[in-house]
Amino acid sequence: MKLAILGLGFMGSTHAKALGAVPGVELAAVFSRDEKKLAGDLTGVRGNLGGRGEMADFAGVRKYREVEALLADPKIEAVDICLPTFLHEEAAIGAMRAGKHVLVEKPMALDDWTAGRMLSHAAKHSRVLMTAHVLRFWPAYVALRRAVEQGRWGAMRSAVFRRRCAAPGWGGWLRDPALSGGGAFDLLVHDADMCLHLFGKPEVLSATGCRDEAAGIDCLHAQLSYAGGSVVLITGGWHHPGAYPFSMEYTVTLEGGTIEWGGGERPPAMYPADGPAQVLECPDCDPYAAEIAYFAGCCGEGTAPALCPPRESAAAVSLMLLMLESRARNGQKLVCRV
Repeated sequence: MKLAILGLGFMGSTHAKALGAVPGVELAAVFSRDEKKLAGDLTGVRGNLGGRGEMADFAGVRKYREVEALLADPKIEAVDICLPTFLHEEAAIGAMRAGKHVLVEKPMALDDWTAGRMLSHAAKHSRVLMTAHVLRFWPAYVALRRAVEQGRWGAMRSAVFRRRCAAPGWGGWLRDPALSGGGAFDLLVHDADMCLHLFGKPEVLSATGCRDEAAGIDCLHAQLSYAGGSVVLITGGWHHPGAYPFSMEYTVTLEGGTIEWGGGERPPAMYPADGPAQVLECPDCDPYAAEIAYFAGCCGEGTAPALCPPRESAAAVSLMLLMLESRARNGQKLVCRV
């Protein structure tokens, strides 16, 4: 499959690097308006995971400075949209109209209406649309999903998902909530999506937190309440820009034991009610390569991405918007209208 990457910032460069481990997928074209990046110099790229960017070999890769020209290229079969969030809708719909399959970085969109338009165009043009919610392919979260789906340890009773980092010093658009949704939205949509993936939609939710745009702070602490009294907490966001490190972790308590992952290289473990701790088996893979390979497989087979359905990605946007609404209302409980 011939794939084009739109945008060569942190996620675009990450996906370009991951493509080297994806058999059957060729990086055929890239889009950027930065001549240095088009030449393969991604050393100035920064993000909240890993170090600085690297040099990329774009020899033989077609280079575009206008999205429309790339979408008109008949040799491109699919596009990987790594543009700022506020540009996702136009690029995705334009690609599907041009007959291309679409992998789009998270969050899928900034509002329900926009996400709905993207879904309708995927159906209208019979194209594969998938949001790159990489946690669905991240080894520690794959291990968690498998443990929950097995049902051996019973139903979820309580869970906590944490994710936080310094406010970014790159990509000025990220600091504008009108363009990115804000720090809590952009960061915690990962965990909102994971909760929907594992546990379905909550009945009610509430959220508190704070946002100080001048200081770069955008924190949210949400409680999702499920039938039967089960509760999920999603907490984190942006802290002061600078040295504050990125981290993510989870604690999931099931009826028969608790699964804990503290981030980093240590694998998650089950701590059962009876018996010793059990390390959970994690797949040995690059999650970015795994998600691109899965997307390519769906395109090749002409099947919808069952592991990462676009309607669930749209629901994650809705869930985050409800959390932000509750935070704005000082923690008011809201019925989950997702």
